[in-house]
Amino acid sequence: MSTSRAVPNLAFRRLRGQRSPGEFAAAVRRAAREIGEQVACDARYIGRVESGEIRCPNYAYERVFLHMFPGLSLTDLGFTAREHVRGRGARAAVTAAPAPQITVRNDEESDVLRRAFMTSGTATVAAASLGLGGAVPAPRAGGRFGETEVRAVEEAVRRIRLLDDRHGADRLYRMAAEPLRSAYALLDAGTASRRSTADRMHAGTGELALSVGWLAHDSGRLEDARSHYAEALATARVAGDAALEAHAFSNTSFLARDAGRYREAVRAAQAGQQAGKHLSSPRLLALLTLREAGGWAGLGDRAACEEALGRAHTLFGRGPGDADPEWMSFFGEPELEALQAQCWSALGDWPRAARHARRAAALQNPHFTRNLALYRAQLAADLARGGSPEEAAATGERVLDLLDEVQSSRIRALLAETVRLLVPYGGGAVTGFVTRHTALV
Repeated sequence: MSTSRAVPNLAFRRLRGQRSPGEFAAAVRRAAREIGEQVACDARYIGRVESGEIRCPNYAYERVFLHMFPGLSLTDLGFTAREHVRGRGARAAVTAAPAPQITVRNDEESDVLRRAFMTSGTATVAAASLGLGGAVPAPRAGGRFGETEVRAVEEAVRRIRLLDDRHGADRLYRMAAEPLRSAYALLDAGTASRRSTADRMHAGTGELALSVGWLAHDSGRLEDARSHYAEALATARVAGDAALEAHAFSNTSFLARDAGRYREAVRAAQAGQQAGKHLSSPRLLALLTLREAGGWAGLGDRAACEEALGRAHTLFGRGPGDADPEWMSFFGEPELEALQAQCWSALGDWPRAARHARRAAALQNPHFTRNLALYRAQLAADLARGGSPEEAAATGERVLDLLDEVQSSRIRALLAETVRLLVPYGGGAVTGFVTRHTALV
């Protein structure tokens, strides 16, 4: 396998000018929002581009960069043409997958990775192809870790999130557990030469625990998810990391609501708001307040739910900011609508729930396949409960169209509930949807 040295991207570095990598990353995120894209860009990503490690950006970044620098092409920005990155050589490297160390790194969400994920016959081959198996190195002799190990943990988090956006959790969970074990082994056995490196390792490991916990959560393994979220919270407390603590409480609240522990959902969301109140991110507080609203809805407290929804809207209306955590790239207007739909659904207001779910699906960027399928599944269930069987069946059909790409127990559970509700109606589109669903499951 070729070990050719990366060539620095001097053209991109010139475009950054006098701005720091962090300032430039913030400008990239702002530009993405202008065109409706969501990218998790930070100073480390800019460093990887400028070092030449990223030879060609994924399609979302491509659209953002061309928006920022109109009139310039990818090659003008210093990148390698996509057809050269994705040629026969790249495909062969992934298809062969001779050892778990094989990793494709020149495009964070390449078609090659997606094909490998969808067609791999074993978890080992898939993990190798996705860069998850062996992605985090074992502790060095003497137990020390440094920049290499920290970046490996951070990269594992990004890869999991990218793949979950496209495919859902069911096939990813087992693969993602290995890098998490390696990350905790580094923390348990190792020390860092600098405090900043240790802080990043704690933060990265905690975020990795939350990512793996979410995969467990979305694939119906609720007790596994609870354990991973608790690990992340403990890591946050040990490190004194308020941002990680707020994230852990957000996920814990979401899980508690899904498990029917609504009072716990409220308490966890409120604890997250307390942890995040000094982080200068209204969007983070908006999400945590929506988590609280979901708990109140589960308890049947409409007044408290509406009060929390009002606070969430106020916070969301303050707009995104540079202090918004990287993991919140999913939280835009579609998710705001979807979380409101879940609240109204829990309160039994099916028409209102359907209106919000319909808007969530309409606003969602098709790039985020998993969320699009989820929003449509929520809409189908709300329509069925609200007495609109034909529209529910048509919406359910559109979710079935996505199941080859998306593996999510949550989505399948919503579809199964929709089918249960529709069976008594029968006839026309309803019968067609029920029959097709039965054949697929």
